[in-house]
Amino acid sequence: MLDRRTAWIVALVATATMTVSYVDRTTLAVLAPTLTKELDISEAQYGWLTSAFSVAYLVATPFAGWWIDRAGARRGLAVSVLAWSAVAALHALVPGFGVLLALRIALGMAEGPSFPGAAQTVARVLPARDRSRGFGVLFTGSSIGAMVTPPLAGWLYALAGWRIAFLGTAVVGLAWLPIWLVYTARGDVRKKLDVAEVVDASEPPRPIPLHHLVLEPVIQRALLAIFAVAPAVGLVGAWGAKYLVRVHAIDQGAVGHFLWLPPLGLDLGAILFGDLAGRQLRAAGVPPRALFTGGALMTAVIALLPLAATPWQAMAIMAVALAGGGAVYTLVTGDALGRVPRHVVSSAGGVIAGAQSLALVITSPLIGAAVAASGSYDAAAIAIGCWVVPGCVIWWAWHPPAGLVRAPEST
Repeated sequence: MLDRRTAWIVALVATATMTVSYVDRTTLAVLAPTLTKELDISEAQYGWLTSAFSVAYLVATPFAGWWIDRAGARRGLAVSVLAWSAVAALHALVPGFGVLLALRIALGMAEGPSFPGAAQTVARVLPARDRSRGFGVLFTGSSIGAMVTPPLAGWLYALAGWRIAFLGTAVVGLAWLPIWLVYTARGDVRKKLDVAEVVDASEPPRPIPLHHLVLEPVIQRALLAIFAVAPAVGLVGAWGAKYLVRVHAIDQGAVGHFLWLPPLGLDLGAILFGDLAGRQLRAAGVPPRALFTGGALMTAVIALLPLAATPWQAMAIMAVALAGGGAVYTLVTGDALGRVPRHVVSSAGGVIAGAQSLALVITSPLIGAAVAASGSYDAAAIAIGCWVVPGCVIWWAWHPPAGLVRAPEST
């Protein structure tokens, strides 16, 4: 068994994988006001660009989770980060909408293993008492990436233009890779992360097809809640920069001065609610419903965005909404992945991550169409805030059986 310090170091380096992936995927959102103008890309087309990544990620992530369960996170994450960093760098060469669309699809496919691999690492290296906190920290990786990308991409843009900004942010993955290789090279860490060495005779692994995982009540319950809050998180992540430029007349180079706050909110929500869940978790593994209710209500605050009179008021509303989203993500993911066998954690994590992408696939073009038609983000924000409520109410009231009930025994 790993000592606690080593386990947390490895979990934190895996969390940094999410930071790397979000730097590469959100650079486009930060540079969108200038890039779409220079390449003559409409609001509706930009909505399809965000959906293209989400569609690819939706398709790739469940299969990537299946692959990570078999290849192991140690090798799988290293290969994946190299691949998506190369694709991210190629964004610097795009001549127009068609090529950019193809690259967004390629990036979504390449980033598929990011969350499943990181989730597998957290589940395997941390003891049971630390896993709720570990998943809370895991979600901070994505928000840290979303937090650092606006100032980093904005600085690179001011220095040398948007093409160099894509190249510069793509280098982040190359900086992460040697750290991961060093901290996972130890024999005891490899025994945790390499599939062939983690077989538990008391719980013999059996293959569970992805479509059977989707039919599991505990997974369906998680998907419902994720799908309820993901549009609010996606509105801020994909459209935040364009919102600031259109609504508050913020210069492209200055959006990074504001966009760090909402991801910080997601960090705080994920860490705080993950810690509280770790303290209050019942023996059955059900997150406290009062915590979940608080997170859902905070996410719904995005409906108040039309009331923001200044950019900082808008950022405060977005920060509260993302704090709620981070809370819901953490509670729901910790609950679901704590109920599945450890040898399918990556597969289940991939299915859950796919729900986020599916929500963005559907909502991003709708947001683009609504903004193009009305010239405002008001209707989109109100609708997304209202959308949070029914899915979260159903999650709160649903009491699925503990563990998996539908997956067939291997033959």
